[in-house]
Amino acid sequence: MNGAAAYSAGAVARRLGVAVTTLRTWHQRYGMGPSLHEPGHHRRYTEQDIQRLELMQRLIVEGVAPAEAARWAQRPVLAMASPEVGPDLSAVRGLSRAALRLDAPAVRQRVAEAVRELGVTAAWDGVLRPVLAGIGERYAATGEFVEVEHLVSGCISAVLGAVPRPPVGVPPKILLACADDEQHSLPIEAVAAALAADGVPARSLGARVPLEALLAAVRRTGPAAVLIWSHLTSTGAPEQLAAILAERVRPLVLAAAGPGWPRPSVPSGVLLPDSLAEALGMLRSVHDQPSA
Repeated sequence: MNGAAAYSAGAVARRLGVAVTTLRTWHQRYGMGPSLHEPGHHRRYTEQDIQRLELMQRLIVEGVAPAEAARWAQRPVLAMASPEVGPDLSAVRGLSRAALRLDAPAVRQRVAEAVRELGVTAAWDGVLRPVLAGIGERYAATGEFVEVEHLVSGCISAVLGAVPRPPVGVPPKILLACADDEQHSLPIEAVAAALAADGVPARSLGARVPLEALLAAVRRTGPAAVLIWSHLTSTGAPEQLAAILAERVRPLVLAAAGPGWPRPSVPSGVLLPDSLAEALGMLRSVHDQPSA
């Protein structure tokens, strides 16, 4: 053996409290078998294999069909610890299980707990974004989980929208918007909620903001900072950024966030934050500057 912990089917069955025949069925039907194999020896389960089986077992107990539970448990980002998920793996798993059951009250509760206990930024990076990414990857691969994505997105939006905003009367210096035809608005909702949690007000125009409407908002409100989100390459047209830069009165900070922007074509002077925390730092720096 190579030194890694290895377990027989009998040992794993005792640990999970199931029959060995159940393990064989899960292996044959769903591909949830042992991964460690050396010539001349029976296949053995690794600790990672057992973690997947434990997650599958919990999903089944909570009402998820075995085939779906197996597919979900085999997802690395949701089933196993990883640098992206870090210490919030248990929260990711809990939210994922509630999402699979389409249990809206439980999803809202999990999201609210993450935001309350971790703060908006850490909850977004360590819990909400990994779950959304997992659902999106599954949809891209199979066309499934549309209903799960809609339910989870709605619950996240409701919780982020409930984060207390700064008192009325504090003039917002920050304008947030999605690019023209961009429907993925959750990231800018997370930005707005994280700013609000720090007492920083912002105007958010939401999804699918046509360029003329965006320019009208910039002219009317004179923001010191504008952040535009593009998730898809089809919506990240650099001309939108160039039009803002061409305004007679332009913002001090113009940020293009999201993977949809073609970085080599983004106009000079536009900031490209790589994370929520980086975007918040850019926007807070403007808010902290004294008014003219």
